[in-house]
Amino acid sequence: MLRITQIKISIHDDLEKIKSLISQRLKISASEIIDYRIFKESIDARRRGEIWFIYAVDVNVKNEARFLNGSYKNVALTPDAEYKDPEIGAGKLANRPVVVGFGPAGMFAALLLAQHGYKPIVLERGESVDERVKSIEIFWTKGELKPNSNVQFGEGGAGTFSDGKLTTRVKDLRGRKVLQELVRAGAPEEILYKAHPHVGTDLLRDIVKNIRKEIISRGGEIRFNTQVEKFVSSNGALSGLVLAGGEELPAERAILAIGHSARDTFAELHREGVDMSAKPFAVGVRIEHPQAVIDKAQYKEFAGHERLGAAEYHLTHKANNGRGVYTFCMCPGGMVVASTSEEGCLVTNGMSEQARNQPNANSGLLVQVTPEDFGSEHPLAGIEFQRKLEAKAFELGGSTYQAPAQLVGDFLKGQASTEMRSVKPSYSLGVKPTDLSELFPHYITSALKNGLIGMDRKLRGFAMPDAVMTGVESRSSSPVRINRDHDSLESLSIAGIYPSGEGAGFAGGIVSAAIDGLKCAESIITQFSPK
Repeated sequence: MLRITQIKISIHDDLEKIKSLISQRLKISASEIIDYRIFKESIDARRRGEIWFIYAVDVNVKNEARFLNGSYKNVALTPDAEYKDPEIGAGKLANRPVVVGFGPAGMFAALLLAQHGYKPIVLERGESVDERVKSIEIFWTKGELKPNSNVQFGEGGAGTFSDGKLTTRVKDLRGRKVLQELVRAGAPEEILYKAHPHVGTDLLRDIVKNIRKEIISRGGEIRFNTQVEKFVSSNGALSGLVLAGGEELPAERAILAIGHSARDTFAELHREGVDMSAKPFAVGVRIEHPQAVIDKAQYKEFAGHERLGAAEYHLTHKANNGRGVYTFCMCPGGMVVASTSEEGCLVTNGMSEQARNQPNANSGLLVQVTPEDFGSEHPLAGIEFQRKLEAKAFELGGSTYQAPAQLVGDFLKGQASTEMRSVKPSYSLGVKPTDLSELFPHYITSALKNGLIGMDRKLRGFAMPDAVMTGVESRSSSPVRINRDHDSLESLSIAGIYPSGEGAGFAGGIVSAAIDGLKCAESIITQFSPK
């Protein structure tokens, strides 16, 4: 097929115009086009008075070689971007491979293993997604937390209760397989070509169930409410896993996809001498604006147009103290949700449904922190840094899982908020007006103020006085990296353990975590044949 790029149509044009533009570009009649499909769609809203949709399309025509002589602009042969299955190795496994954790990394590792006949055993400390939804709803309405099944733990991982954003900076053909598998499991086909694809939490809940069903149909086994408490090794190699309740599961290969909030598992791995290190991450708040304000700032007079949907943004700023400030996991038409996994701690995150039709937009507004900020050289010092902020946020909110919140105008003036105004906070357990400068070290407060002012220059209305800041956003990424060999992807300390995904410090979102899970599964597949 031919790939034609820079096909532009106006917001006023019908999609059918693409075909006529293909004809013009190739200088052929429409009848000579056998078929075509959209490979990528993006939006150009930079110029006032017009919005363009920019497409890359793959076109099937007879004798495509005649268009590859260099005289046709932005026309080339479609590159081979399909995922290539790994070659199965010759080694022998005494036991089925184990996958610890069933978030994106663990889910896609288990899926690939199952598709190649390895019948993996998946161990997930949380509940299946249907039971997990019930537990989370109880927490969001009554403040009754279930520590092993919440927004962080359970089928689908933390990404299941998010916007379901599928963008990634990772340039890897495995990303295409991830999207294709999501479509097979029920995601809309548009995620294959949208520049900023997302699924939404409502669709993700069925998608993860469908992936689970495929793994089981291929001989895999998935155990919910099952936590690994100890890793048994002999002569520097994994030999088994001890589960809560005492059962020992023999295993010489285990993919460790535990997520960024498995603090007790990180501690156990450290006690057992697994090589790990503290890594930079970011902390801050969730900031909420009316979605209409964001739409107007991004799309001007086209705000609300049916072809555009809720507008997004991604902003960065370098603060006066040198700290990077950026927005993270922006949720158009979404809500701020309670996301802790520990009692006595308060954590926020953002979530949107597929329609993105709630009145507020929210995003993490984060400041970079580094191991030098943690006050210790211990590999798990970043976790303690997080925990102190979360405990302080719980206290500022009144120790009831209400969240501490402050108006942007008050925050910039350095005064406590006493009430919320035109922007109604979406956090379901309620917010307590306060002064968020009591929550953070001065360098974070200062950077947030600088960031608000700088970002308002890029996106008008970002620092609107009535916008709401809710604390604390502390689980943006893992504060720990479980170090592994560059080639085999195995732990540097215990052979047979494959640290994987966001929790191990090798990913930063749904797709990148899934890609890393595929890589770890491939490492097992290329070494061993199915048992």
